[in-house]
Amino acid sequence: MKQMPICTPAESGSSSKAWIVHSLVAGVAIAAAVGAHFVFANRLLGLGKFRSRVVGIIPARYASSRFEGKPLAQILGKPMIQRTWERAKLATTLDHIVVATDDERIAECCRGFGADVIMTSESCRNGTERCNEALQKLEKKYDIVVNIQGDEPLIEPEIIDGVVKALQGAPDAVFSTAVTSLKPEDASDPNRVKCVVDNHGYAIYFSRGLIPYNKSGKLNPKFPYLLHLGIQSYDSKFLKIYPELPPTPLQLEEDLEQLKVLENGYKMKVIKVDHDAHGVDAPEDVEKIEALMRERNLS
Repeated sequence: MKQMPICTPAESGSSSKAWIVHSLVAGVAIAAAVGAHFVFANRLLGLGKFRSRVVGIIPARYASSRFEGKPLAQILGKPMIQRTWERAKLATTLDHIVVATDDERIAECCRGFGADVIMTSESCRNGTERCNEALQKLEKKYDIVVNIQGDEPLIEPEIIDGVVKALQGAPDAVFSTAVTSLKPEDASDPNRVKCVVDNHGYAIYFSRGLIPYNKSGKLNPKFPYLLHLGIQSYDSKFLKIYPELPPTPLQLEEDLEQLKVLENGYKMKVIKVDHDAHGVDAPEDVEKIEALMRERNLS
């Protein structure tokens, strides 16, 4: 058997010191490389402190097939868009809030109650594209854009803060949104969008139909179905390229813009909240909102 050479104590100490020094140098080099990579990734993706600047944008359009002039609908004496703006102002993570609209009637109303307004073109196909156009016209640069639906006059500030923090805490995501428990009576309503997520809180799919769908074809009263809430936040760099992404088959079939994000391979972080959705889709919804506001003593 071949024997290993025996070191003298002096040689052994010298060798150990050399090994320790070499290890320390290597460790420092590795740490520096990892740190450089982390900083580079942060700068590239807009993460960490580079995702600290947040703007809330409320897209609002006058034309609507189901409810024309909806943002200006009166809710207990105030326009709905003002109700939404006032709720959004209570969020702690927003550095700035603007209303993005293509209609001068909405713009004049918003300026009247003190909101900043960005005029956008009529060619915007959805709220996301309107948010993107507004972002490009803002004087300051922001890392995260929160799309706050203008027809959510009872939006909870905690949900706004929640989606912002979710995106800030998910380095590999470019999008975040919120879900809540789906009520059985909403299971077959195509206007109530359903969502499924993976074990790490990332979106798998959105649908107007019930998902998941079991073999019996019936609602499973024991399954925790999820209802998608309209609020969503984006990494500002991703928002700039979003309009350039071509429409995708699932997006077109379901008429859900979130699916274009998933179909193009981007990750979306999802948070679950206990709040109900109280959007205004039709004129008859206004009375429901007013009743809720009276219950909560909201003037």
